[in-house]
Amino acid sequence: MSSFRLQIVTTEGSLFDGEAEALRLRTSEGYVSIRAGHADYIAALDIGMVTVTQNGVSRNAACGGGFLSVEKGEVRLVATTFEYAEDIDAERAEQAKKRAEERLAEAKEEKDILLAKAKLSRALNRLAVVKE
Repeated sequence: MSSFRLQIVTTEGSLFDGEAEALRLRTSEGYVSIRAGHADYIAALDIGMVTVTQNGVSRNAACGGGFLSVEKGEVRLVATTFEYAEDIDAERAEQAKKRAEERLAEAKEEKDILLAKAKLSRALNRLAVVKE
């Protein structure tokens, strides 16, 4: 299977820089798959699961948003947060989910509701990736 150069970076630095065969991730428009030869493309990322396939092996990760660019066959994923499934602490994610649910139940102002919903979405995504 053909491969392409993939870079995954966050504010903490480079997480991956190498060859990949496929990338599946959630953009603001829905899930997309990237493979070798993909047309130039740019998209905002939504909170969701990312699957990176390398040497026939797929790894799932939780992505907290960011952007994706495909240019001249090279793919760059710049993520707000990015955690591979094996690095996610499921108990911590469950606690974050409970805190977000409590904050959402208590929130009165729109900005507090939106913040609680975002935190809940991130926690649910992390839990979904761990269970995948």
